[in-house]
Amino acid sequence: MRKTLLSVGVMALSLVSASVYAAVSQEEAARLGDDLTPIGAERAGSADGRIPAWDGGLSRPGENVTRPQNPFPDDEPLYTITHDNLDEHRDRLSPGQIAMFDRYDTFAMPVYETRRTSTYPQEIFDVVKENATRSNLVGGGYGLEGFEVAIPFPIPQSGIEVIWNHLTRYRGGKVERTVNQIPVQANGRYEAVRLREQLVWPEYLQGGRDESADDNVLFYFLQQVLAPGRLTGTVLLVHDTIDQVREGRRAWIYNAGQRRVRRAPNVAYDGPGTAADGLRTSDQLDMFNGAPDKYDWELVGKKEMYIPYNNYKLLDTDLAYSDIIMPGHENPEYLRYELHRVWHVEATLKEGERMIYSRRSFFIDEDTWTASVIDQYDGRDELWRVSQAYHIQFYGNDVPWMAMESVYDLNNGRYITLGLANEESEYMNFDIEPRRSDFSTQALRRMGIR
Repeated sequence: MRKTLLSVGVMALSLVSASVYAAVSQEEAARLGDDLTPIGAERAGSADGRIPAWDGGLSRPGENVTRPQNPFPDDEPLYTITHDNLDEHRDRLSPGQIAMFDRYDTFAMPVYETRRTSTYPQEIFDVVKENATRSNLVGGGYGLEGFEVAIPFPIPQSGIEVIWNHLTRYRGGKVERTVNQIPVQANGRYEAVRLREQLVWPEYLQGGRDESADDNVLFYFLQQVLAPGRLTGTVLLVHDTIDQVREGRRAWIYNAGQRRVRRAPNVAYDGPGTAADGLRTSDQLDMFNGAPDKYDWELVGKKEMYIPYNNYKLLDTDLAYSDIIMPGHENPEYLRYELHRVWHVEATLKEGERMIYSRRSFFIDEDTWTASVIDQYDGRDELWRVSQAYHIQFYGNDVPWMAMESVYDLNNGRYITLGLANEESEYMNFDIEPRRSDFSTQALRRMGIR
């Protein structure tokens, strides 16, 4: 595995403009695994001790790899943030989180002991350390060269570097999952959309990365709608490109009603999300994905913040979706928030560009590079939507990911959540052997059924 990861990589993007160098020196990179964790977080705890030092994370190889059990079943909330005590905690919340308290009397944040469970496999740590001294920005910052596999900038010096770390973070290399996307109406009514998805990096295909076939490909993504019946048979295929300015995202969709495969150029930027009932854009899947070229990115700094973390209760198969879903937001009884350090990045729409979000505030977990909270503003620069990622550590595979991600619309009271699988017999499968041909348009046609 180590040999494979280091012998392949992303081809230098020679057709774009000159590099904007971002690699750090060998001396600076030596901090990784020392005062910094192997992926660039501060190893030390906070001054007041509320955030502990990182001690290697939670790793139990091979244990409960598909649906991890709660490793902290006896933990109880230290306190719960509500509208009544909001002022005591306001400085550790995003404006969007504060707006959720103002919008809903039922919104609450149960705050638990902070547990820095996130970790990655050693071979990923090794690659990230090498990336630190060889990864560079190109094309005005919207492409990469010298990068391999995951996290090009563990010691970031700009906002766009932090965003690239989110876009490229490790998610197991290859995985198949069966989950639900649930658009929720203001009154709490919903219809779940059942999805089967595959996400694979070229390095993890059979035979590894092929520099010709996988040129400019970051990952392959396949999404099949399994329910409800009116959507069954719809299949989306994406070859996500590294430099989407040089070459736009390659996307195709099989429409069951038309029984044909078509290019899907709208599966990008603020095009409508698949089967999302208008509640998220294409680039809001995985909190944020795709080309970053529409925005200017400012690195504000780091702060301590309450973010969803270690949300193992959301995997409980004794719960139904109806136990979790309620009007306006999910049931706080099954949620867990912790105090963690986050990178704060502001994205402001460039002059002359058009997007439904004029500004986005990103709060990105230092231990995973996951965008944990994003506040989205409309064209009048008024807060519109709030996104949260409900972290979980798949400790059997050393993969930090999320039990669900949600987008809350502050204007109409609707929201959408993606990732729940309580009622599924199958959930996560990291033990797959994907082939490149599985992500071809021919494969898409074979999968398309009514």
